[in-house]
Amino acid sequence: MDRLAAPLVIELPPDFAEWDELLALIRRAFAYMDGVIDPPSSAHRLTPEGLSHKARQETAFLAVENGRIVGCVFALERAKDFYVGKLAVDPSLQGRGIGGRLMRAVEDFAGRRGKNAIELQTRIELTENHATFARLGFRETERTAHVGYDRPTSITMRKVLS
Repeated sequence: MDRLAAPLVIELPPDFAEWDELLALIRRAFAYMDGVIDPPSSAHRLTPEGLSHKARQETAFLAVENGRIVGCVFALERAKDFYVGKLAVDPSLQGRGIGGRLMRAVEDFAGRRGKNAIELQTRIELTENHATFARLGFRETERTAHVGYDRPTSITMRKVLS
């Protein structure tokens, strides 16, 4: 059996213009959360213009296979670490290690920028995500509530880089 080639992971090019395609990928990847998490995902509020703005404030990485975007992640530089968000992999390709490769790209980038950790948030209800991030070396550091909620809605997870 032929082994599938791994998608190429690249930093978002400065001349990137496929914002509609990137938004469609994020929405497909986050669709399974509909009706599962409360409040609903912020992915529903994203627009192509909003993604373009986000990319000017953060560093984004893309997984590209046969000229098609199949994954992405955004990383916001903070004083001592990077905050990771909007990790998305095309649902038809999940389980192939693409998300892990995107996270390694962020880790490598953070290391080059002199940061010693990366942090993310995942929703309380998404227990499979908690386990996946734990396998990638993340540990829970706190639970927080979205505005207007009297119960925790998110788990903050942190990975110290060696």
